[in-house]
Amino acid sequence: MKPVLLVRNDRYESFGVAPSALAAADVDILTVDATASGTDLPPLDEVSGIVTFGGTVNVDQVHAYPYLARVREFTAEAIERGVPHLGICLGSQILARAAGMDVVKGPVREVGFEPVRTTPDAAADPLLSTLGEDEMVFQWHEDTHDLPPEATLLATADPIGEVAWGIQFHLEVDAWELEWWLGVADAEVDLEAVWGKSAEAIRAEAAQHMGRQEERGREILRRFADVAREASP
Repeated sequence: MKPVLLVRNDRYESFGVAPSALAAADVDILTVDATASGTDLPPLDEVSGIVTFGGTVNVDQVHAYPYLARVREFTAEAIERGVPHLGICLGSQILARAAGMDVVKGPVREVGFEPVRTTPDAAADPLLSTLGEDEMVFQWHEDTHDLPPEATLLATADPIGEVAWGIQFHLEVDAWELEWWLGVADAEVDLEAVWGKSAEAIRAEAAQHMGRQEERGREILRRFADVAREASP
């Protein structure tokens, strides 16, 4: 089986539980820092699946951040060729734009652990059927997007085609990465004033929900590895 590609879209990104979860599923990984100057994305026939991660920029800021256009084109080609793809937060928004959908400011900013509610279609989904009815998942975003015409709403996940998923919540975040993000953000802005929750409040939520968060993220990534394995020639 060819490796699964992890695409970094922000310098504050460690991939969370993804590397160890995929390793536990006997899958090799290839990582690319798309933000680094001169970085090339690999040919699609060299990977069995792709996971694109989040970031602090807007998906349409392609002039200020040219790598966004490159990742979008890469994503569109992956969709066309049926390469399994999982987009997380900004990765989900890139996936939506690659499918021709607008990405807009959401009605509210979301940060911390918030409930996600599944739809009946989620019960049969290869990835999201692991979610309970009212899972507390980690969110940190202010943008959102509509579903492409061919997509099925599962929860906050928007599958495009048979092997592409866009998920707004950060299924990959673990305790270490969350603490890193909080430290960076708390030094730059007043989190409670800007996002509606203080770092202390988010840490209190993490103390209650992080165990399940990491377990669920590992399981979704293991399932994605299975999808990639089945799709591999």
